Amino acid sequence: MKAFLLGLILGLCILPLAVFTYFHAGHPPVAVADKSFVMEKELVSVPLHARIDKEMPKSPPIEANATNLETGAHIYRQQCAACHGLYGRPSSFASHMYPNAPQLWAPHEDGVVGVSDDPPGETYWKVSNGIRLTGMPAYDKVLNPTQMWQVSLLLANADKPLPPGVLDLLKQPLDLDPATLTPASAATGPAQKITDIQMNSMPPAIPAEQK
Repeated sequence: MKAFLLGLILGLCILPLAVFTYFHAGHPPVAVADKSFVMEKELVSVPLHARIDKEMPKSPPIEANATNLETGAHIYRQQCAACHGLYGRPSSFASHMYPNAPQLWAPHEDGVVGVSDDPPGETYWKVSNGIRLTGMPAYDKVLNPTQMWQVSLLLANADKPLPPGVLDLLKQPLDLDPATLTPASAATGPAQKITDIQMNSMPPAIPAEQK
């Protein structure tokens, strides 16, 4: 019995020491190309989805009408497309991120386009709160709730026919500064200025209850 307790105590002492040594002197997977930990995806996705299911809004406060979808397309181009791609134009660096940034206008192996199979409230939660250690930022201090809903509704309808004006916006290439590859610091050339003017001139969202 004493030998068992001694072995148990030594094991409990050695384990944290081994972990400490591994993280400080070993080769933990911190580079994008490194292999992931055993069950890393499961350990992250289970609590993430549990929290989203608990906190996500159940129904959008606005409709997926042409006005909101087009405004969502403008916002998507400015804030999301660099990582998540455009219609027929995947991001050039998304596959070199860890985890890979999903291309929201491309079909998966099962044929689902982007996150169109997710409830809009789930996408809204992700846009608003971000996801730690993925590169997905929280937009709740960048966009207002209506703008986040407009993007979420746009992505929920990615597998459905969209108004021609929305598709035109989603097919146009981004005018990005190649030195930064981020829409927030894109070069303010003529194409970007036109987008900004269009964004500022868009009519306000139409709440569902006012229809």
